[in-house]
Amino acid sequence: MDILLIAGLWLDGSAWDGVVPRLRSLGHRPVPLTLPGQGDGSTSATLDEQVAAVLAAVDAASGEVVVVGHSAACSLAWLAADARPDKVAKVVLIGGFPVGDGKSYADFFELRDGVMPFPGWEPFDGPDSADLGEEAKRAFAAAAIPVPEGVATGVVRLTDERRFQVPVVVVCPEFTPAQAREWIDAGDVPELARAERLDLVDIDSGHWPMHTRPDELARLLV
Repeated sequence: MDILLIAGLWLDGSAWDGVVPRLRSLGHRPVPLTLPGQGDGSTSATLDEQVAAVLAAVDAASGEVVVVGHSAACSLAWLAADARPDKVAKVVLIGGFPVGDGKSYADFFELRDGVMPFPGWEPFDGPDSADLGEEAKRAFAAAAIPVPEGVATGVVRLTDERRFQVPVVVVCPEFTPAQAREWIDAGDVPELARAERLDLVDIDSGHWPMHTRPDELARLLV
């Protein structure tokens, strides 16, 4: 089965380099996506263009696909389920949750000169980055791709309630499945509160398990 891999903010398809060989060895076809505005020199890319690129990858698959979103890109994975509920077999959300209709995609940090640069490690002190060494942090920051303003501030539009029939798995890295369940039950994640089939699984890592636990993450995806 095709497994589409969408990394979160400041990352491109190379974020999955440690996961892809393991998925292939287990008999699947991983498709790491590099979206418009992710290292192509464009700062004018929009959320709509990224959604279109994700849907093109879904449509190019020969059969049903699993769509994996990490962090902010959980919303991109969920938008794929909304637009292609008959084609997406499952959505996997790593370290994040989809935002609802009419909400900004990822307007989290300061915008400068039309982009949202990586803000440094201070906002991610604690469980998010506890398993990243100093060398890994320096490499991450040096490679971080500023997010175009049109992506970060783009508005999510959800239209098809059949998305709630698509099975969802939440991979819980810096938070626990119990915490995720509490947030969902409290109404903090209304999209997942309506999911008909929802599983929560744990992984002992920080926010970027594709970097720190690639083999374990691949096994969970399979």
